[in-house]
Amino acid sequence: MNEQLSHIDFENTRADIFCFDTCTEVREYHAMIHVTQKGLTYAQQLEAVMDAYNGLLSQLPDTQAVFKRYFLSDAANQADDIIVTDVTDCAKSIIQQAPLDGTKVALWVYLMSNVQTGLTKSGLYEVRHGEFRHLYNASAHNLAANSEYQMRLLFNEYIMQLAEEGCTLSDNCIRTWLFVNDIDLNYGGVVRARNQVFFTQGLTVHTHFIASTGIGGRQADPNVLSQMDNYAVAGIKPEQIHYLYAPTHLNRTSDYGVSFERGTYIDYADRRHVFISGTASINNKGEILFPKDVEKQTRRMWENVEALLKEADCTYDDVCEMIVYLRDVADYELVRSLYEERFPGKPYIIVHAAVCRPGWLVEMECMALKKIENNAYKPF
Repeated sequence: MNEQLSHIDFENTRADIFCFDTCTEVREYHAMIHVTQKGLTYAQQLEAVMDAYNGLLSQLPDTQAVFKRYFLSDAANQADDIIVTDVTDCAKSIIQQAPLDGTKVALWVYLMSNVQTGLTKSGLYEVRHGEFRHLYNASAHNLAANSEYQMRLLFNEYIMQLAEEGCTLSDNCIRTWLFVNDIDLNYGGVVRARNQVFFTQGLTVHTHFIASTGIGGRQADPNVLSQMDNYAVAGIKPEQIHYLYAPTHLNRTSDYGVSFERGTYIDYADRRHVFISGTASINNKGEILFPKDVEKQTRRMWENVEALLKEADCTYDDVCEMIVYLRDVADYELVRSLYEERFPGKPYIIVHAAVCRPGWLVEMECMALKKIENNAYKPF
């Protein structure tokens, strides 16, 4: 198996790439594309990012994007250009979470080889290979009266889309991202809506929840208070899905009134996909550790994520991408130096986004990929 990091310099951009190759048909790549020339206009930066993306495709035969996320510094003035410019046939998440390196746009792109993609009648983007259909959705939003109603409508619409694909929220949804405009004000409504919807769908502390990140982020329209991205797998069996708890380090989220899993992993015949939810500096009593100290919070956050990865028989070597959220832009240089020291070459990005509790200064999420052999399951 070939599992490696690489780095490609394009004109005015840099791409950090993780390659996962089990020598089967489907290779997986995660790339973070960063602008390297801060003085360029937004149009020039976006053009440079798109050129780098196209350059990546030219170097990766039979490979295509299955999911993209654009991180913007000013969505109101930038999002429309991406919608016009990027016509890739995949789910595209566009969110204002400013890259903290001082640029205006950055891109995380997830690519696979030898898969078929397309938009389904339900409105979900489908990635097909073998027995499975991977269903992505991104930038879902509406203009209901408040964040609670918006989130409830988002989930209700998603449940109907899944039903059209022969899926359910409880059996097939693996991962969600909930972006909340002015999270300190609007997160409570998002939590109430999710709790209510999950209860109606049979998702409880006695069954399971869904891996998730709930984080600050805004759309171009300031009236959009809640945006959702999501990922589901059609054809998956319950025994392939496992939930991560790390009880020595973390408590159940339901202990403090929210409903998501700390992490989830899925086993296929040849590989394991691990999804780590947004994780911060917390202990197994639900208490914030090291208030007002971003360095100590970062190190505890790493320890928590490491405990979750270990439960999935993984380490940081298996992590293929990381997104780091900072509440205070003044903490960027310190946190960047910590990441550069511990994870040199790893695809990651640090963005400006408030975490759901004001006392948390930093949060991270990640995905890991690991080769396994399990003849009980179908190949990826």
